[in-house]
Amino acid sequence: MPDRPDDVEGPADPESGGERREPPSEAEVENEVSREILRIHQESYGKGAAGAHTYIGNGFVVVVLDDPELLPNEKFLVESGDRDTVVQVRSQYQNAIQASFRAAVERATGRRVIGFASTTNFDEHPFVAEIFKLE
Repeated sequence: MPDRPDDVEGPADPESGGERREPPSEAEVENEVSREILRIHQESYGKGAAGAHTYIGNGFVVVVLDDPELLPNEKFLVESGDRDTVVQVRSQYQNAIQASFRAAVERATGRRVIGFASTTNFDEHPFVAEIFKLE
């Protein structure tokens, strides 16, 4: 294949120079992670949470889901005083679907997730926390 002359340009860039986008802000990344983790919870459990809050810093992403909605059987167990069973089952399930959580965080942050932990609390003010360690 012959060498290409120096004065020949390649294909034109589909975006003009004036349309350059800045990288997403930290707030935009946090909002994207919150939306995606909440979406995964809704699709996985059939229920969501009252809200999601994401905090990013020092190589970690922490997502807190406020007031997670319980399935009817989970609600019965919690009201019967057997919340530990619900926490245990949810923890096992969270670990089973962690690949979906990791992928969402990696897409939003542009960084690789190298660790994951999840905790669920059904005490007086219920919440779920998903914690990601970034490379």
